[in-house]
Amino acid sequence: MSNIKDAFRNGKAFIPFITCGDPDLETTAKVVRAAAENGADLIELGIPFSDPTAEGPVIQGANIRALAGGITTDKIFDFVAELRRDVKIPLVFMTYANVVFSYDAERFMARCCETGVGGIILPDLPYEEKDEFSDIARRYGVDIISLIAPTSANRIAMIAKEATGFIYVVSSLGVTGTRSEITTNIGDIVKVIRENTDVPCAVGFGISKPEQAKKMAGLSDGAIVGSAIIKLLEQYGKDAAPYVGEYVKSMKEAVMEA
Repeated sequence: MSNIKDAFRNGKAFIPFITCGDPDLETTAKVVRAAAENGADLIELGIPFSDPTAEGPVIQGANIRALAGGITTDKIFDFVAELRRDVKIPLVFMTYANVVFSYDAERFMARCCETGVGGIILPDLPYEEKDEFSDIARRYGVDIISLIAPTSANRIAMIAKEATGFIYVVSSLGVTGTRSEITTNIGDIVKVIRENTDVPCAVGFGISKPEQAKKMAGLSDGAIVGSAIIKLLEQYGKDAAPYVGEYVKSMKEAVMEA
């Protein structure tokens, strides 16, 4: 049993996404700590992959920069073990199925357990194929985080009933990236989720402004932001931590108003 639900115990959750190793792991550590200190309830750590199909140009760029800098899955596990000396909030990985396969699924989940990573998000893992990982993950207390998208339709109830940790509600069709507005009827999706499970759900994809975060958290249990944070890293590089901290603070305050 992971500690992911702790992120949702004190009201609405704010969940930032950070790509490990962009521009380097030292900077990632500073950014993670700044996010945790400024109200992040759970942090998604991206393990870079050469073909991140769910990502828009901003997060693709972060993946490319991290891989060019020599980042590996082993280095990320060692990094998280060090991080866990003082960062106590829940952490989950976001990556792709091939990363887990190539590392060896059993070894991957064992190291998640050792380093206190409570869950994993695999956007390219269809619900129908999740058993390839879920049994191993369960043995090590790692939650496979389910994604529910606008196209999930009559599959929402089915996915929700088996969900663990939290549910990632994808706000929009397409890839990650900031959007001027979110037009999907999130309320209808969340209604079906809540009829089928008490596992919390948070909305991601396209959120970048406090008013968007407040609106999405008002419809669900929290808001997830990635591209807007990666843009700050792209802009400020190794000096990004205070800017990310300030941004996380403003977004956390917004979701708490929801």
